[in-house]
Amino acid sequence: METFKRLLKMARAYYVRFFFAMICMIIAGALQSSLPLVSKPAIDEIFVSKNIAALKWIPFAVIGIFLFKGLANYGQTILMSSIGLRIVADLRNKLYEQIQKQSLSFFAEHPTGLLMSRITNDVQSVQTASSEAVTALVKDTFMLICLVGVIFYTDWKLALIAMIVFPLTIYPISRFGKKMRKVTTSSQITMGTLSSLLQETISGTRIVKAFCMEKYEGERFAAENERLFKLGMKAVSVNAISSPLMEFLGGLGIAAIIFYGGYNVVQGHSTPGTFFSFLAALLMLYEPIKRLTNVNNTINQGIAGADRIFSIIDRVPDIEDKPNAIELPPISRGIDIQNVTFCYEETPVLKNINLYIKPGEVVAFVGMSGGGKTSLVNLIPRFYDVSVGRVLIDGHDIRDVTLQSLRSQIAIVTQQTILFNDSVKNNIAYGDIERTDEDIITAAKAANAHNFIMRLPKGYDSNIGELGTKLSGGEKQRISIARALFKNAPILILDEATSSLDTEAEIEVQEALDNLMKGRTTLVIAHRLSTIRNADRIIALVSGVIMEEGDHETLMAKKGEYYRLYNLQFKDEGNGNDRLAKDME
Repeated sequence: METFKRLLKMARAYYVRFFFAMICMIIAGALQSSLPLVSKPAIDEIFVSKNIAALKWIPFAVIGIFLFKGLANYGQTILMSSIGLRIVADLRNKLYEQIQKQSLSFFAEHPTGLLMSRITNDVQSVQTASSEAVTALVKDTFMLICLVGVIFYTDWKLALIAMIVFPLTIYPISRFGKKMRKVTTSSQITMGTLSSLLQETISGTRIVKAFCMEKYEGERFAAENERLFKLGMKAVSVNAISSPLMEFLGGLGIAAIIFYGGYNVVQGHSTPGTFFSFLAALLMLYEPIKRLTNVNNTINQGIAGADRIFSIIDRVPDIEDKPNAIELPPISRGIDIQNVTFCYEETPVLKNINLYIKPGEVVAFVGMSGGGKTSLVNLIPRFYDVSVGRVLIDGHDIRDVTLQSLRSQIAIVTQQTILFNDSVKNNIAYGDIERTDEDIITAAKAANAHNFIMRLPKGYDSNIGELGTKLSGGEKQRISIARALFKNAPILILDEATSSLDTEAEIEVQEALDNLMKGRTTLVIAHRLSTIRNADRIIALVSGVIMEEGDHETLMAKKGEYYRLYNLQFKDEGNGNDRLAKDME
């Protein structure tokens, strides 16, 4: 009920449309209920008494009833559909906005396919509940009241007999509703899993084909699809049995009415018109009851979807601005990491890190996989918050400044290049699309990207495909670097930006990176140690602890952790000192 109240609260914003829709539904219900009243004079006056005067007005009355009922139905359909679609649009906007506010840990816990299912399938079930179901609920409830009034007005004794059946319908309606909600929740979870599987296999189709796993992935998909099919059949079964059961219970009442009413007509206590008018009203009465049974199922489906939607909308982001957060002034002094410990799911990843990075300094982080390099640099833009300690930029704790003012002064280039299915121009200008084409071209030239962009079919207006699939690895990375150059942020984070490139592409990208790093405070996560030889400082991280720091020559002379990593990486070319000599040459 709490979820349903929230949906109704959202509908209040459109109360004017709902008011006129209600009027249309009441008119439609009243006109539908008036048809049995017209049938009494039609039978008694025309077919029994052969009254010519009645023959002249009754057909026109029937035409008028159906005409205005049709207009009222049209009006309520348009108005209620607009309300339902508007609520769905509002829900999608709120849901998407809330998803965007979440931290990286949220996305690690919620697969992409599941989130997509929330925005599509779950919201769709709410649309049905908020428009079609509410319409049927109001219209059929009013029609039910009117028809009950008609049958009591026509023959109260027969009406009492018919009412005996009504209590019998309450239990199955309630039971079917609970069953439908349970089945719907399971179906939506399975649909989310199916969407996640679909998203993973389509985006990773090269790996699937490379490992000849088409059959395996097909079987996984088929298994989830079969489960969804079975849940769908359960939902169909619940819906399918509702109507026959209601019809059977209604049939019991109608059989009793025919017996008792027919006996009264035979005995002369009632007219054929009265009996058939009553019977028509009774038959019409069971139709809205059956529809209300289905409405109950539909509403429960919508509530199940809304519960899952509101579970995200109500989720407080792990990372958000404090109520009194200030704007971070333009960065000029540096980054100070003080006594920082960071835990991921209660497991310590970084342990008591103390580090000061001067403005304009290039600091590289090296270490074995899992050492905490990426976790450390992810703390700077507050992708995660520290567990213990604090991170200061120009003396400001980054938790005390707004995320917008913090992240607007940080540019990031990652190993996994994220580009959008849009033009080259819009990918470079991402974050500030109002800037001039001249600024975009300047950034592209500095990133060594201008020449290959001009060779594309439409130059800067060329679409690069989903995740930049129309470009090579080096080209994608240079677009990413151009985007960072275009942002012109004082702090730069390079997360293994050249590790996936071949030698030729790396040379071009490294030159673009050198242009990007000029005059910026740069944090580099290095995979290829040869690329960071000129860094001002190199930090060696082991199991979340700073083991040593210094420049390349100093650390090589120490023959510690960095020396070990350097030798390990270049063992095929002799020892590390030989490699160092070659690098120096």
